[in-house]
Amino acid sequence: MTKPTDAPPADIVERLSAHEVVGRAPGSEIEWLAAHGWLRRVEAGNWVAQKGEVIGEIDMGLEIVLAGRMANYRDRGAGPKKVITWEAGEVTGLLPFSRMHTMVGDTGAEEDTETWSIPLEHHPEMIRECPTLTAIFVHRMLDRARVFNTSEWQDEKLVSLGRLSAGLAHEINNPASAVVRSAAVLPEAMAEAERAARALAAAGPTPEQLKAIDWIRGICMAQPPKVSMSPLERADREDLLADWLRDHGADLSALDSLVETAVTVEALDEFAEALQGPALDAALDWVAAGCTVRSLASTAERAAVRITDLVTAMKRMTHMDQARTWEPMDLEAGVRDTMLVLGHRARDKSVSLKVEVEDELPETRGVAGEINQVWMNLVGNAVDAVDDGGEVSVHIGREGDDWVAVRVIDNGSGISEEAQARIFDPFFTTKKQGQGTGLGLQIARTRVNEHGGTIDFESEPGRTEFRVRLPVGGGGLGPASEGTS
Repeated sequence: MTKPTDAPPADIVERLSAHEVVGRAPGSEIEWLAAHGWLRRVEAGNWVAQKGEVIGEIDMGLEIVLAGRMANYRDRGAGPKKVITWEAGEVTGLLPFSRMHTMVGDTGAEEDTETWSIPLEHHPEMIRECPTLTAIFVHRMLDRARVFNTSEWQDEKLVSLGRLSAGLAHEINNPASAVVRSAAVLPEAMAEAERAARALAAAGPTPEQLKAIDWIRGICMAQPPKVSMSPLERADREDLLADWLRDHGADLSALDSLVETAVTVEALDEFAEALQGPALDAALDWVAAGCTVRSLASTAERAAVRITDLVTAMKRMTHMDQARTWEPMDLEAGVRDTMLVLGHRARDKSVSLKVEVEDELPETRGVAGEINQVWMNLVGNAVDAVDDGGEVSVHIGREGDDWVAVRVIDNGSGISEEAQARIFDPFFTTKKQGQGTGLGLQIARTRVNEHGGTIDFESEPGRTEFRVRLPVGGGGLGPASEGTS
């Protein structure tokens, strides 16, 4: 590898003049580059610079690629991913006016590569002496930033989609399983109901007895109290009804179904005055079978409604079936949908989720799907931050005449002072490797800023609050920003 102290190759001016980017500059500026650089040779498979290295402490300057190919790789939690490549005719490295202090990825040679490297200490002079080249390099830096930002946003979108998909799959699993179980048992229950109906018909009940049967059936079919029985209360009820059935010579096959109904022993006593013997047994079997069918159908219905609610919440959160439009936003619905989708993560840690909303909130406008991504990041981070049995609350209310504030509060251990200084920096995360991209809060701030709002936070041990303020009536980029990302 040629070192900076070595004499420049005799053909370097010619090679720079033939370069696709640098060759457009005046000859005097190309000669300046030739006089102030050095030839770097990197064999395929070797790194030029790696993540975390401090600019100025490594031999990384403005790199004019003369031959070969280099690439930048970044690991955002799912393993290294190639973000961008530079081949002969392109420029990379530390470009003029760059604010990069440390390497944010790994850059290496995919082929044997040669670059003409302009060391960092020569950049101030280059800016003065080479205005055409400086302008070219700045435009290249902006193009590179767009590529990196697009890749970062896409990765974060995929991570967010993955979280949403995992949450939705987890939430849907239980009700879907309930539907499957009910559907599997329902044919057998219907067959039993038909058998019981035939047995009741064979018993030949009188009109007065049929009236009593309809009465007890109505009690059993009524919706039972929504308060769940404790195991001890259920055992007591089973014993009570089993004793009644034995005392009246009735079969115990109806016991399990009767336990789930609102029927009382007093009602059964009154019913037994109208029917005795085989007719009583047949009537109770028929009523119990009907209750079983009704219970299975109700379970399947509730589970299906739950699935519909979850899918609807997902569609509202993402607005995946709508164009990107600037419209009135229902902040409360967005927060509640977020909590619904994140419910499994909260339940796994026994975390309490609470929403408080001020009455008669003024209207805010924006792209609801993008603002909902903010709630997904903030509430998700809060749930991750608290210990088992912790609390996360969201308060939505007016702040002065011009703002609506959404405050996400948790009672976790707080954010360290070191982390507070970098909390919105891209790629900074306090989570374990693979659990976060370090882009969620940066993207949340960008989304809020695009809507004319602000986001800030306060943190101490036992309490962290993120506050998002959105302008009343709407602000920010508005409809003119539609179609951008």
